[in-house]
Amino acid sequence: MTSSSPVTTAHRAWIEAADCDLDDFRALVSTDVEPGDYPHASDVRAGVLIYSARTMANADRHALQTELIHALADGPGVVVVEGAFEHDVVDRASVAFTAIIESQRAGGVTAGDHFGKAGVNERVWNSAQKLALHAPEVFADYYANDALALACQAWLGPRYQVTSQINVVNPAGAAQVPHRDYHLGFVDVEQLAAYPAHMHRMSAVLTLQGAVAHCDMPVESGPTMLLPHSQKFAGGYVAFYRPDFIDYFAAHQVQVPLGKGDALLFNPALFHGAGANTSSDISRMANLLQISSPFGRAMESLDRTAMVRAVYPALLAMQVAGRSDRDIRNAVNATAEGYAFPTNLDRDQPIGGLTPPSQVDTVLAALASRLTPEALDIALVQQTTRRTP
Repeated sequence: MTSSSPVTTAHRAWIEAADCDLDDFRALVSTDVEPGDYPHASDVRAGVLIYSARTMANADRHALQTELIHALADGPGVVVVEGAFEHDVVDRASVAFTAIIESQRAGGVTAGDHFGKAGVNERVWNSAQKLALHAPEVFADYYANDALALACQAWLGPRYQVTSQINVVNPAGAAQVPHRDYHLGFVDVEQLAAYPAHMHRMSAVLTLQGAVAHCDMPVESGPTMLLPHSQKFAGGYVAFYRPDFIDYFAAHQVQVPLGKGDALLFNPALFHGAGANTSSDISRMANLLQISSPFGRAMESLDRTAMVRAVYPALLAMQVAGRSDRDIRNAVNATAEGYAFPTNLDRDQPIGGLTPPSQVDTVLAALASRLTPEALDIALVQQTTRRTP
């Protein structure tokens, strides 16, 4: 596998009209997936690579991550991990999310979403933080998931940042128009030309998009519409606004049914959109994941110190119960701030290393020393004080 630098003279400096040719796009997305290129995959369905969480758990980690990078960057751009989450883990999270939704309703909150007018469906913004504070044990168990962590680490490296939103789309919920995702997928088309071409390429490596199915999702319930290989189209952030590309997507998109606990993971530059829920009785519940590089800015702001305070006792309990160090690190990474910057280097100095400790480092050190929650809280306050301008 070969790749080019995001910044190189081999590419034009700006995205131009010639970069949005539908014939070029058609040729690109007509690429077939070669199963032999993905030896860890169990199947290819509608051009989407299917992996088994059980097989992933027994694979060589580095080799599998190398394969996932290839799949997301140069392959179809999307994978499904079957059985990524155990049903009991998903069910406990669903109960907690439902309680949060009911609390929102009782408080008169009607969160708008992309699938209908506010109040038609259910949306929980910032559901990662809300779950951590509402049910910290459930949160820790959910995000200890190693299949998810393996994929996130493959695409973004260590210390990625988790944000998520719960969406419940009821019968008759409308489909989305095709789009690319955050960052440049959220920039108005009139402004896109001002971003140089290397930023169009770079946007795709700052996040990983995903969804965890909290119920069975047959096609009639509206699982995500996908156009494999579209993430490789240079002018895609401009093109997805154009009617000819929208029409092409509508005619050629694919949908892969999901089972409860399956995870859909894809390159944020992939053309995609939620499908219409044409079922009569399925309320489609998914945890929509946006995993961010520590070097970028996540879409949602989270009070990660509050999350650490809530979740730390659950992490200690997992440690006492003999949960693996890897699972606990996965949960810590989904809870705490993983990057040491920005900080106040007058007070928060990198003593003994190139960077001061991040919040993740502080929590991992606390777990290693079996600090009490009260002792960790003192360390968190001191760290916050050092980082403050």
